[in-house]
Amino acid sequence: MAEAEQHRSGCPINLSLEVLGDSWSLVVIRDIMFGNRRHYRQLLGESEEGIASNILSSRLKQLTDHGLVTKEQDPAHKQRQLYSLTEKAIQLVPVLVQLGAWGRKFLPVSPELSIRAKVLEDGGPQLWERFMAELRAVHLGVPAAQDESSVHHELEQAYREVVDAGGDSSG
Repeated sequence: MAEAEQHRSGCPINLSLEVLGDSWSLVVIRDIMFGNRRHYRQLLGESEEGIASNILSSRLKQLTDHGLVTKEQDPAHKQRQLYSLTEKAIQLVPVLVQLGAWGRKFLPVSPELSIRAKVLEDGGPQLWERFMAELRAVHLGVPAAQDESSVHHELEQAYREVVDAGGDSSG
C-alpha cells in the first residue's frame, strides 16, 4: 500500500511516465541498448545530447532502483562498473521503435541519427524480436541463436552508410 501512495494514479501510462518520462531516462536506456555504452564514462562522453555527470548518476541510480538496469563490477577492469539492461528494459524495444517512428514522421530528425529507427521500423516485429534476443545474450547471458545475422551490426552498418554518404538518406 505504501508504494501505491507514492504514485499520482494507477493509470499505466502515468505509472510508465513516472519511471521513464523525465528528459534523460530513455536516452540513457537508448545509449546502452543501441550504442552498447555500458560504462559510466562511455555514457557520459559519447551521448549526442551531452548529459551532465550529476544527471547521469541520478538517472542510472533511478533506472537501477526501478529494475531496468543492473550495475556490477566489470570483470575486465576491476575499477569500472558495467551497466546491463534487464528484461524489463529489453521489453522497451517495441516502445522505442514506435517512438522513433513517430519522431521520424513528425519531427526534424537528422538522417544519420534516424536511420536505425527506420531500419527497425521497416524490419517490423520480427526484427525487434531478433534484436531483443541479441540484447538478452549481451546483457543477460541468454544463449543467442547462431543462425541469424546481428541486428546490432545491421543497425551500425546502416548508420555508417548514411554517414559515409554525407547524411543523405531516403527516409
